[in-house]
Amino acid sequence: MAPKIAFVINPKAGVKKKMDISEFITQNFSKEIPYDLILWKDKDDFESVRQSLLAGNYDTVVACGGDGTVNQVASVIAQSNMALGIFPLGSGNGLARSNRIPLDPLKALKVIERGTTNQIDGALINGKAFFCTAGIGFDAHIAHEFASSSKRGFMTYFTTTLKEFFSYTPQTYKIAIDDQVIETKAFLITIANAGQWGNDVYIAPLAELSDGVLNISILKPFSYFSIPLMGIKLFSKKIHTSNLLQSEKGKQIDISFHGELPVHYDGEPMIVSKNISVTIMPLALKIVC
Repeated sequence: MAPKIAFVINPKAGVKKKMDISEFITQNFSKEIPYDLILWKDKDDFESVRQSLLAGNYDTVVACGGDGTVNQVASVIAQSNMALGIFPLGSGNGLARSNRIPLDPLKALKVIERGTTNQIDGALINGKAFFCTAGIGFDAHIAHEFASSSKRGFMTYFTTTLKEFFSYTPQTYKIAIDDQVIETKAFLITIANAGQWGNDVYIAPLAELSDGVLNISILKPFSYFSIPLMGIKLFSKKIHTSNLLQSEKGKQIDISFHGELPVHYDGEPMIVSKNISVTIMPLALKIVC
């Protein structure tokens, strides 16, 4: 019996939003496999989509959009028998890249048609699920700024980063990783299930998706002169060799700080007061890759 697939379509997704996603799928996806197209119309209301997915008896649910769409869909089907497919249309496409899912739309559909799956870990940050990275500090500040921008895409992300960098003040954090406690000032702290933020920028190159632990990358404050070399290391998967980065591993991470700060989970921003708590969910998600 052929698998039943749901395509969850974010019509406002990312840099390829001029594509008519529904039409592209209808024209190019296999006619031998039954599927439904579910339109996610309201960014702030995923409940109707969630109900459709839970009631539809689907084998695979395909997130058609960026990292936010992927996170929403994956959060619904995690720890179920449903598999996550990704039709990547975002700016960073972190989870797609980490699972070697092609960014070319036709090739991505072929991967979904083949249906080969793998199990990967997930994690919870203050009750919110993530599958790629979560963090606090500068990257979370940028995620918060980027979310309110009217334009998307890598260039918007890059220019926002450049503009905010020179006014950003690193904070002091108390980080409890399993039984270890670290108190330090940090430019950012990334908790990584996958090795990259997206766009093949690797903040935790040694992270593995299915090893049952999370990698913690603590980037210390640095001078402007360090930026070129740091950029090279981030793109060449060598940032862990920098003396500015402290790398740790753990299953339970608790971070405390003063006041309210932005936090991100798979690029989605939220404001948190005083502490965050992160817990691993081993092999929580079946993914088509």
